[in-house]
Amino acid sequence: MPLLLISAFFCAIPLQAAPAQRIVTLTPHLTELIYAIGAEARLVATVEFSDEPPAARDLPRIGNYQAIDLEALISLNPDLILAWHSGTPPALMQQLTRLGLRVEASEPRLLEDISAELRWLGQLTGHQQQAEAAASAFEARLAELRTRYQQATPLRVFYQIWDQPLMTINGQHFIHQALEVCAGENVFAHLGPLTPRLSREAVLLANPQVMLSGGMSETTTEWLTAWQDLPAIEAVAQQQLYFVPPSLVQRPTPRLLDGIEAICDQLALSRQHYGLHP
Repeated sequence: MPLLLISAFFCAIPLQAAPAQRIVTLTPHLTELIYAIGAEARLVATVEFSDEPPAARDLPRIGNYQAIDLEALISLNPDLILAWHSGTPPALMQQLTRLGLRVEASEPRLLEDISAELRWLGQLTGHQQQAEAAASAFEARLAELRTRYQQATPLRVFYQIWDQPLMTINGQHFIHQALEVCAGENVFAHLGPLTPRLSREAVLLANPQVMLSGGMSETTTEWLTAWQDLPAIEAVAQQQLYFVPPSLVQRPTPRLLDGIEAICDQLALSRQHYGLHP
């Protein structure tokens, strides 16, 4: 069976006649999206770190996003496996399709892709009405946030997604768009890779006014503390370093709007610190 891809450009996708009844998700964000459209009763298993909403923590685990227990998955007799195109290993997706399993992969790159993905999953599961309500609510709140901050003074921002190796996001990543909603200018938007690797010297040269980090967990802020030995960076000198719970910002789900609002609040505090228009 062909492997189908949802990307930044959503196209008409041939769907099977009957909605999927037994779904396995191979990434946390797809688990969360299934709950968002009210189709969680169809989930039979997922992978590690699928922890939102809290009810998802009770789902059976078949591995992680890189490696799964194939025998356990087959024993569940799924009729749909949802994968992440840039996160699920291609060899694994190919192996699953060779076994005759239905695999569909997504790759949300734009904020608008989140609402499109909700509608797509609604079609796959027969939950079109609930999916449309969730997608419309997402779009309305996103529009409100964009309007609220459209006159704010831009700030140069560095967003750190990982520590070792040091990694950030470029201008094609949905986190870049999240920063734009808050009038944050991503200092590494120009780089080629979606998640570029950097040196600390590159951050020093970029000299951001604000530094944001998601950390390794929902409460770990050590990554920001590690920058204190580089006071030549304006954000460090001015102590404009902020932590954002990673699951709020680094997963393309409706909760990303909570992460955007948190970022906007933090940048508003930085503007106040710098004496700029809020």
